[in-house]
Amino acid sequence: MTTGGVISALEDDAFAGDAFPAAVADRVEHGARFVGLFATPSTEGTRLVAVLARDRTIDQEELLLPAGWTRYPGLAQRVPAAEWYERAILDLHGLEPTGRPRPDPLVFPLRPGAGRPRPMAGAPAGPTDPDPLSLPPRLEGEGVFTIPYGPVRSGVFEAVEYLVETPGEDIPHLRTRVFYKHRGIEKRFEGVSIDDGVLLAERYEGVASVAHAMAFCGAVERVAGVEIPPTAEAVRVVHAELERIANHLDSTVRHVEGAGQAVAFARFSLHKERVLRLRGQLSGSRFGRGVIVPGGISGPPGLGGAELLTAVDRLEKAVRADCRLLLATPSFVDRLRGTGVVSPELAARYTLVGPVGRASGQHEDVRVSRPYAAYGHLGQPLAEPRSDGDALTRLHVRFDEMWGSFHLLRQAADDLDRTEAAQTGRGAGSAWQKDIGPVSGEALGWAEAPQGEVVYLVELQEGSLVHARVRSASFHNLAAFALAFPHDILTDFVFIEASFGLSIAGVSG
Repeated sequence: MTTGGVISALEDDAFAGDAFPAAVADRVEHGARFVGLFATPSTEGTRLVAVLARDRTIDQEELLLPAGWTRYPGLAQRVPAAEWYERAILDLHGLEPTGRPRPDPLVFPLRPGAGRPRPMAGAPAGPTDPDPLSLPPRLEGEGVFTIPYGPVRSGVFEAVEYLVETPGEDIPHLRTRVFYKHRGIEKRFEGVSIDDGVLLAERYEGVASVAHAMAFCGAVERVAGVEIPPTAEAVRVVHAELERIANHLDSTVRHVEGAGQAVAFARFSLHKERVLRLRGQLSGSRFGRGVIVPGGISGPPGLGGAELLTAVDRLEKAVRADCRLLLATPSFVDRLRGTGVVSPELAARYTLVGPVGRASGQHEDVRVSRPYAAYGHLGQPLAEPRSDGDALTRLHVRFDEMWGSFHLLRQAADDLDRTEAAQTGRGAGSAWQKDIGPVSGEALGWAEAPQGEVVYLVELQEGSLVHARVRSASFHNLAAFALAFPHDILTDFVFIEASFGLSIAGVSG
């Protein structure tokens, strides 16, 4: 990992910082991938950090805003994928991008004049006053009306409100309000210990607890210059891939439920439950919490390599059989084919990640491009990206990824079976975890969650967290969610939402 330039804005805000969006846009035009935009306070002002990736490297461009400044040169006009980041920064920090209309609120809508929960450096945090009212309609015309869908819906769904603007059945315009799930977790990171930071990371996006813990711990380990033990690397892969399978099965459950496939719903729900129980046998947690710690893992897994292999073989055989039957069901496949199309051009414009991106021609998978844990030597069978970009293609990508996950689980189980400490379930602590001292510094960490790339920017001061900035794949991809609807109707909504597989908690933070 390398670090790009730091631009200091020292003149009026009309303004010298224009070099910042130019530098970021130039790198994107020359092949870099926009990963995210973070705002962090410093003793000199507020830092804006644009994270970019290319080939096997990830680095950043920075802009330093002096204390008291409330505006900065916007990126979104030149880098469209930055739009939602700018909306979140305005909500939380009160920093407004120039060069475009004031963006709509996203993660924390406030009444005019209300204090921001994380104001720019040097400004006191005032009382916040959230605005719970629905967004005003944007679409006008004869017969057009607005359907506020959510935040409370039937079934088990996260609190999110979709404003569907429609003349009847078509969905020409859709907007999303996610603030009902905002918990202020990034703020909670400040000042806590590294160990407590892992607990918060695991709860940032519960369905991707392992991926978030790995990304957070990866950043801490880079600050400390620590390489984790090989046995711990293998165990991390086991938990990450089981998490991936569980999420992809959950997406399938939502698909078949929407299509009224009662038998398939029961079968895939059973498969997901078996995965969760296997995770519980390995760690004591159905979500794999408490396993990933800075420097390695918390202890040996509850199953040896041979037992894990047996469970994986049995599970894969059952899942493959039901996936074949499902894809041979015309009444199901016809509901997904051509639904919620995201073109390769749109996916590239918004640098979509995970299954959503890979169903629309994007290649990025950080298990391969920037390998971590044991991925560098396990022979990751990366599935070829597809380009049709509809809900059916996204489901195919998830199935392809599950078969890759089963392969990786066998590879990792073999690694464990060859390790004496894993075979006996007893071993020296150094086989599982390296010590992380009271270190200071800042680094990026990443992991490939089931939804796509998760990124953490972590700063430590003598072992305590100064800040942790988080970018989930769900946040990054939801910007394109509304753009998948213009050629679909209201009854397609359930399939498009299930095929994106997003976590609203991961969006709102």
